[in-house]
Amino acid sequence: MTTRGLTRAAGGEPRGTDDKDAVLRADGVSFRYRSATERQLTDISFQIRRGERVAVMGATGAGKTTLLMMFNGLVPHHHDGEMHGYLTAVGLDTVEHDVVDLVRHVGLVMQDPESQITGRIALDDAAVGPANLGLPRAEVLDRARRALDAVGLGELADRDTGQMSGGQQQRLAIAGILAMAPEILVLDEPTSELDPAGTAQVFAVVEQVAADRDRTVVLVEHEPELVAQWADRLIVLHDGALVHDGPPAEFFAAAKRAEAVGLRPPHVTTVCHALQQAGRLPADRTAVTLDEAVAMLQDRLPVTARVRASARAPQPAVPADAAVVIEATGLGHRYPSGVQALSDVDVRVREGEFVALLGRNGAGKTTFARHLNGLLRPTAGQLRVYGNPTGDRSVSDLSTDVGYVFQNPDHQIFAPTVRDEVAFGLRNAGWADDRIEEKVREVLDLVGMHAHLDHHPFRLGKGQRQRLAVASVLALEPRILIVDEPTTGQDWRGARAIMDLVRELNRAGRTILMVTHDMPLVAEYAHRALVFDAGRLRADLPVADLFADEDLLAGTQLVAPQVTRLARRLGLPPVTTVEAFVELWEEA
Repeated sequence: MTTRGLTRAAGGEPRGTDDKDAVLRADGVSFRYRSATERQLTDISFQIRRGERVAVMGATGAGKTTLLMMFNGLVPHHHDGEMHGYLTAVGLDTVEHDVVDLVRHVGLVMQDPESQITGRIALDDAAVGPANLGLPRAEVLDRARRALDAVGLGELADRDTGQMSGGQQQRLAIAGILAMAPEILVLDEPTSELDPAGTAQVFAVVEQVAADRDRTVVLVEHEPELVAQWADRLIVLHDGALVHDGPPAEFFAAAKRAEAVGLRPPHVTTVCHALQQAGRLPADRTAVTLDEAVAMLQDRLPVTARVRASARAPQPAVPADAAVVIEATGLGHRYPSGVQALSDVDVRVREGEFVALLGRNGAGKTTFARHLNGLLRPTAGQLRVYGNPTGDRSVSDLSTDVGYVFQNPDHQIFAPTVRDEVAFGLRNAGWADDRIEEKVREVLDLVGMHAHLDHHPFRLGKGQRQRLAVASVLALEPRILIVDEPTTGQDWRGARAIMDLVRELNRAGRTILMVTHDMPLVAEYAHRALVFDAGRLRADLPVADLFADEDLLAGTQLVAPQVTRLARRLGLPPVTTVEAFVELWEEA
């Protein structure tokens, strides 16, 4: 049973008088899940007005999802715990009114659309919500069709939901909520698992919905560039406490403030901060959007910066005579369903390279990667690893050469302790017990997990489980490491920790292939890009050349990092990192 505190914690008084336009109001709200020892939220107070566009940010574990689930009563009615304070949605107390009452006013779109999609075809799924409201059939179908039109899926009303792309499924989940006509739309990281094309599609829908100023939109989002451009207001949570409630520009403009709570500022803001430290920009001049940065910097760019940038030639990532460790010749793969996922792929990867595998969802990049460790076998052509055809080798044999870290660490973790998880592959390989224990401790030290040796893996945080997955693969000492979307669902700190580890492994000599949709990640860490499109290798080029090719980016629906777009707008050749951009000013 959930208890409700009738008195507020110290400091939990409302921030001011009641606002008649407030549709969400929190007064001294604290919450602790029944199974938890610490509070997930502590003394939260705010008022959100009708028509506001509010972003919510915070590192993993900050309390964002808990707060969102309180808006429509999932917390505390379906997720039991102890609550103090008061939270109202359109005047309804979220404790005194159950979820059935609240969902008529507050629509919640979760991070994983598959968890919300129940209909076999799109129209049926969009109709579920209004049907549950008890509306007449004609109105139910009318609402469902209008909602599909609103998210750009009107022509796919009869599409099998299981055959829709990730972006289409996320838009369908939004349509299902819009069909219920809530005054408040709440979205929990709706683009976190989408490719750039899917992200653009979903965010276009969010923009359209938010344009109706009679509807309030609350969005949890990790990407600061999107938040700075879109939100009227930013709420930041840190360890369950509210640490900022105001304009996004006010939060990001303060140097180091975002990093202090585990968030990344927009690239253009980081550029401004670095130029301020170098004495090249006044301390009171900071941009948080691309347009602001262009206006602020276009008259300050030293002439020599353009000259120096244009004169730079990219350095090769590895020697031209480095050994070829992966070679695909005419590689093709047709799934049993008949889908041709790869066609005529010819590529060589040399020892020590850091290669990004890119392309929209379904382009073929993951299919290619899974051939490298034998999870898939060629149906045409040939793939060689260290000169040996993979078709002649077992998965266990290939695992000593090629390690594969899956996108979701929970798909490969199963042992009762961290020690057993790392030791599993070594035992299968016939290692002696004393040697296994030595190797387990060695790789856990490498990934910073030695203190968790005897812990149950599923009591660890997502970032720690990702490190454990890396450790279990590294234990077999593979010379090639494949990481599949290594930062999905991770906050900025977690993403940096994983990627810095992968970069150190690369610098130590391992060959890295990374499947990712995160273009800033590619710009900062990878040397070379293999761009897949419709099952074919569309391009194979250095990362800097990729982001210089606007036609290629547009044709494959990839988006250059914000700092690269800033350089282009200022008339500079493509610069792929903030550090390289700022260096132009420092050298001038």
